[in-house]
Amino acid sequence: MEATKQQRRGNTRQRIQDVALELFAEQGYEKTSLREIAERLDVTKAALYYHFKTKEDILHGIFEDVGRPMTELIEWGNQQPHTLETKLEVLRRYSDALATASPIMRFMQDNQATIKELNTAEAFRHRMLALNDLLKEPDAPLVDQVRCISALFTMHAGTFAIKDAEGDPEDKRKAVLEVAMDLVIQAHGGEHRTDHSGR
Repeated sequence: MEATKQQRRGNTRQRIQDVALELFAEQGYEKTSLREIAERLDVTKAALYYHFKTKEDILHGIFEDVGRPMTELIEWGNQQPHTLETKLEVLRRYSDALATASPIMRFMQDNQATIKELNTAEAFRHRMLALNDLLKEPDAPLVDQVRCISALFTMHAGTFAIKDAEGDPEDKRKAVLEVAMDLVIQAHGGEHRTDHSGR
């Protein structure tokens, strides 16, 4: 019974975050009120307050949920041998995580000032640096370090740059992943003989 209650609470919390993100994307974070979020959900403001007291709380909750897979990926990567295969698998898994997080990534892109004000950018930046540490060799030449950090930026920027391009979303995701993997392969001597998509 208690588990079902928690599950329902979790589902409601997720619905609030999803609807809030929709509204933030439609009309901007600053112009969206808690009242509008409650109306879109067809619940009272008091019901919304039960889960979140402020818009900032909603946004922090969204970032926590999005950050969890990144944190888990970093923990996994830190337990693996520091090989090229591991690095390519990190990129594959990160590509999968980005595919499910595209609404929040779009929000981050469109609302950079808000993100900075709320200090959520700092946690994201730390995760990005930790991911970069998984990809590069500590004593690598500067050009190879740049290739590795560029691989991560390619995954972010590439996702936005080609979202309106013609074609199947999965094919576009694989194309971005392939370019990112090529950068990491180049940073590690350029020789690798497996299918980049790994699928």
